[in-house]
Amino acid sequence: MCGIVGYVGARSVVDVVIDGLRRLEYRGYDSAGVALVYAPETGEPYLEFDKKAGKLANLEAVLDGQDRSLEAACGIGHTRWATHGVPSDRNAHPHLSADGRISLIHNGIIENFGQLRVELEASGIEFLSDTDTEVAAHLLGREYAVDGDLTEAMTRVCARLEGAFTLLAVAADDPDTVVGARRNSPLVVGLGDGEYFLASDVAAFIAYTTEAIELGQDQIVTINRENGITVRGFDGQPSEGKPFSVDWDIAAAEKGGFETFMAKEIHEQPQAVADTLRGRIDETGQIVLDEVRMSDQDFRDIDKVFIVACGTSYHAGLVTKYAIEHWTRIPCEVELASEFRYRDPVLDRSTLVVVISQSGETMDTLMALRHAKDQKARVLAISNTVGSTIPRESDAVLYTRAGIEVAVASTKAFLTQLAACYLVGLHLAQVRGIKYADEVSAILDELVAAPGKIAKVIENLEPIRQMARDLAAAEDGAARVLFIGRHVGYPVALEGALKLKELAYLHAEGFAAGELKHGPISLIEDGTPVVAIVPSPRGRSLLHDKIISNIQEVKARGAKVIAICEEGDAITASHADFTVETPASPTLLAPLLTTVPLQEFAIELAMALGRDIDQPRNLAKSVTVE
Repeated sequence: MCGIVGYVGARSVVDVVIDGLRRLEYRGYDSAGVALVYAPETGEPYLEFDKKAGKLANLEAVLDGQDRSLEAACGIGHTRWATHGVPSDRNAHPHLSADGRISLIHNGIIENFGQLRVELEASGIEFLSDTDTEVAAHLLGREYAVDGDLTEAMTRVCARLEGAFTLLAVAADDPDTVVGARRNSPLVVGLGDGEYFLASDVAAFIAYTTEAIELGQDQIVTINRENGITVRGFDGQPSEGKPFSVDWDIAAAEKGGFETFMAKEIHEQPQAVADTLRGRIDETGQIVLDEVRMSDQDFRDIDKVFIVACGTSYHAGLVTKYAIEHWTRIPCEVELASEFRYRDPVLDRSTLVVVISQSGETMDTLMALRHAKDQKARVLAISNTVGSTIPRESDAVLYTRAGIEVAVASTKAFLTQLAACYLVGLHLAQVRGIKYADEVSAILDELVAAPGKIAKVIENLEPIRQMARDLAAAEDGAARVLFIGRHVGYPVALEGALKLKELAYLHAEGFAAGELKHGPISLIEDGTPVVAIVPSPRGRSLLHDKIISNIQEVKARGAKVIAICEEGDAITASHADFTVETPASPTLLAPLLTTVPLQEFAIELAMALGRDIDQPRNLAKSVTVE
């Protein structure tokens, strides 16, 4: 969600802040703003702020027209994704305290803002926006007036706030200081040479430093030009963050010659999957997780698995259910994180909850994790972000190592999550003695071969691109697109439909192919595009025969069938209108290949319709509120 940047140092503050916001645009936003503190050689320090609805370019246009002969001493910047209050100039961040001395930006939701607003209005404060954030700005201004110490004021304010929030603030008369606070929302510190950064994502400052500190839950951080960095808890007690080094550079956050970030990230998938798998086997042949606070006996005691995730990660979980139950014979359920804790699932010490989150900060998933921990269940996290909240609060972690994914619609994060989930399933089978070493080794060999096969799929995507362009050009040709699959092809169908919804803003639905006759087939009419994910005729011949029957059913009602099938599958080719072939692969691992053409289909169709590929409307990269 919202992008947050703060800076203290010798560089041009406005340039650093705007550059950071630009690198956070991928998170999704509807307005942008900055607050800058100036310290002229003569006269008193003062605060200036500007904010505009719409894209960052709108804000830059305002800033470009201003006199910048005097450099700011420190500053904060924000890209907002609306929660409370419509996207507008007045609701954009930053917000000011009533006396104008404090400027504050915020990511998250302050759940008790209603009662706080009533209290503040009763004291005579007039609100200028519809946001929950302005409550924090006024509270901070009131507390700052007590002793003129921004860190102490932030500490007292955080004690009164409920919900999920990251706050950054500057004061007009303290030009060398930025104070931040976090609860259930991301905030990292960047360490430069005599300069300091605060941001919701390391991408904001990766051009300047790769050294960072991750903040813990309920921590306040102060960056000051002379005193450096200090960290304390919400209780006021001194604390420490955890230092780490960012293992990717600025080039990873650039397009590298591709028209969109998403196109670049599709092409990065072979390397990303290879990186996920690299070094996962120790000298004894055992699969290695990244951080484990569980013993082998803890894994042996597991008698039920829940996989909990949102969106694309949920689809990765659906695929994983097939693998875990097949390889381990442990019952496995897949749950939407937003529903998990509200339905009161049956959990105990013998339950393993696998939580999947690309950012490691997805709020619904984090709340599900905490519910599972409250019920004494074990939690294993799969994430792409080292040091994020979800891995920190889990009993075991497996990082996907996908590198930064800028496009809002996930591609390489999904494939690397699949690879990581397969490793978790094999680890369970291995520790519990369900599979022999040679069986695990054979599956791992197939996994290691997958990146090369993914690369081959990517090299041969022009046919699916042309199909997408033709579909976009046809009158009402893309008004509705249906996706069908069986077994692991069913979650792939769901993912294909989601990508088309995200990017092209079209009505797209994924179905288990066997459910067609139970209702969805009524949607088929002449020319309706149906994308069928066809399993290998070798591995699961019964599944193959069944989906061929489904293809015949929709063809008989006028559907235009695009089939994703295995190389050399002449039977499918004889029934489908178009085919896209993928290399042969074991059935359970096939989603690593069959998903890729659907990603390209969505991006090409969306481009033909003139959509914003990397930042689809209404969507954010990381959903850090419930």
